[in-house]
Amino acid sequence: MLYLHIPYCHHKCTYCGFFSVAGRRDMDTYVEALCRELVARCKDEPLKTIYFGGGTPSLLSSAQLQKIVDTIRDNYDLSKLEEVTIETNPEDLTTAYLEGLVRLGLFNRISIGIQSFSDRELHMLNRVHDGRQAVQAIDNAVLAGFRNISVDLIMALPGQSVDDWKKNLDILSSLNCFDAVKHLSCYELTVEHGTMLERQIDMGRLQIADDDMATAQYQVLQEWCAAQGFVQYEVSNYCRPGFHSRHNSRYWDRTPYIGVGASAHSFDGHSRRWNVDDVNSYVESSLQGDVVHEEEILSAADAYNEYVMTALRTCNGLLKSHVSEEYRPFLKERMARFIASGLIVETPESYVPTQQGLLHADGIATELFV
Repeated sequence: MLYLHIPYCHHKCTYCGFFSVAGRRDMDTYVEALCRELVARCKDEPLKTIYFGGGTPSLLSSAQLQKIVDTIRDNYDLSKLEEVTIETNPEDLTTAYLEGLVRLGLFNRISIGIQSFSDRELHMLNRVHDGRQAVQAIDNAVLAGFRNISVDLIMALPGQSVDDWKKNLDILSSLNCFDAVKHLSCYELTVEHGTMLERQIDMGRLQIADDDMATAQYQVLQEWCAAQGFVQYEVSNYCRPGFHSRHNSRYWDRTPYIGVGASAHSFDGHSRRWNVDDVNSYVESSLQGDVVHEEEILSAADAYNEYVMTALRTCNGLLKSHVSEEYRPFLKERMARFIASGLIVETPESYVPTQQGLLHADGIATELFV
């Protein structure tokens, strides 16, 4: 697995807690630094998935993307490559830009950050695009040749009713090119520390949706997905059968991966590494041959806690065989009350969250930590 972090955005959205910077200043230099790190950290093992995330990777020009793609091809074994995804925003997805992505011959999956089809909601989130551009972006992607499209939507927005949320879903399913939308990521709005959204809520300008509203919208989502042939495989992710995100799914089962770019994280099975979250420091250190980063060797308890947290967010649940023997009695004892309350179903091989259990996955996981 290979992850590339492109930290640039047109501007910061109100809710975004990811590392990103507004504008396109010195992007060529950043791309050079990214390519240097790609070369320095390549492994002999063949890649199965590649993911361009951000930030907004679709701010990269065709020439910048070509340089990155050429570096990957020249240094990595792509003989077993299954999936290559690029995250994009609707305002960038002109027909010409999308045709350029196709000509690169690497990307077979595109993720479009729609977030909402409502102009009012988009304005509140400080998004650049409007509802018309959101629809056009999906159309353009299909016209360019993409047949594996993922769409991001956010629910439980301030002031968003159940009908408002349903309208977003209905607009999506009414598109002529809806068959090409193979994956849907629907996130409940969360208030990240230090964001503009947090300040707006603290000042009383916006009010976050309560639990009842969030639950009602989640139920609408479940019913809509079932009617449209989408299956849930993780708390916030749905797909047509066979079109789950292979890359993200491997995060959840703790598959090792390389992360390159400012603030990018990596995992080798025993330790985690994260690059400096400052573009200037990242670029300077990468060009000098050694990216500034920190590293942590995981204890057995850390590994157990990480697995519990990620596995309980998936519909496959937590495999008992993936838990070390020393923690199995503890896990069995702590799981008992969640099984009794109907949030978890135990099978001979696993602990699987029910539909209601998925709503409380993070809370359940914290009760199981050592």
